[in-house]
Amino acid sequence: MPRWPEREPLDDASDPSDPRGFEVLMARYVEHLAVHHYAETTQEAARRLLRLFARWCAERGLRRPVDVSRSVVERYQRHLYHYRRDDGRPLGFKTQQSRLVHVKGFFKWLARERYVLYNPAAEIELPKRPPRLPTESFTVAEVERILSSLDVETASGLRDRALLETLYSTGMRRIELVGLDLYDLDTERGWVTIRRGKGGKGRVVPIGARALAWVRRYLEEARPVLLLDPNDWALFASPQGTRFSPAALTNLVKRRIRDSGVRPRRGSCHLFRHTMATLMLERGADLRVIQEILGHASLETTEIYTKVSIHRLKRIHAATHPARLERTETVAEELAQEAADEAAEEGELEPE
Repeated sequence: MPRWPEREPLDDASDPSDPRGFEVLMARYVEHLAVHHYAETTQEAARRLLRLFARWCAERGLRRPVDVSRSVVERYQRHLYHYRRDDGRPLGFKTQQSRLVHVKGFFKWLARERYVLYNPAAEIELPKRPPRLPTESFTVAEVERILSSLDVETASGLRDRALLETLYSTGMRRIELVGLDLYDLDTERGWVTIRRGKGGKGRVVPIGARALAWVRRYLEEARPVLLLDPNDWALFASPQGTRFSPAALTNLVKRRIRDSGVRPRRGSCHLFRHTMATLMLERGADLRVIQEILGHASLETTEIYTKVSIHRLKRIHAATHPARLERTETVAEELAQEAADEAAEEGELEPE
């Protein structure tokens, strides 16, 4: 099964002095992304994944993009599908899709700039991602247990309480939180400005009164103690007294979850994002509102949270399935009361 070096330099894949070679044109493409304000993560992904494609082409004697035909791109797609890692696992569909997306984007730009006569990747069909369930989220009680386990009488504990409250209240991504500056928080209006979200897009999200109260206390009592440079604009100071790195934030949140005694799940910062979205939807929040808060470009991404709660499925199963040990009226009564409560919230019934 073919293998490629994931992090080796391009070296023999292209002549850096060839103005029509992979090396030069890929550098110009990444510069194009930067000029048009694509996120740095997108630029880095394009640089890294296109180098893998260029090396694969070079191994087959193709050292210029103009040498690449549609059949070559199709062969590369089959290569990605059949590729196996050292442990025997295939590349995930998301990984395959990501590598092909950057190849398609590169050749689309090449064709537009007249470096190639036509786009050989134009009609390549991207692999479909299999349907997936959302990450298992916390319950309300579990979130409260994590938050209450922190010693807020210490500067680090107070910071972590404010930080986790912010994640839970806003549902922002890890990279968005580490990029927050002091001026991004509007304590009077109760919102946070995320200036560079995923894909370089900004948005404004609400922050709840409770989270805001903890952030205010952190700013007054803990941040001046933790931050090494008083001129640093970072909202949250890491244990080293500087802005958090994404990896450091992940490690901190994982540790806080573990120390709380709550059953661990896969993930850390994203767990609070999933939990916020799931709990708000269960309580009747509009899907498009959740989409705006989370910063999803497509409503389809947000729809993953509309999967029926397993807790509700279990209650309905217990109340209606004929094969059970005994008929439990309390479950049926609970479902009836739940329906009445939902109707009351919609104005159809007046609660007793």
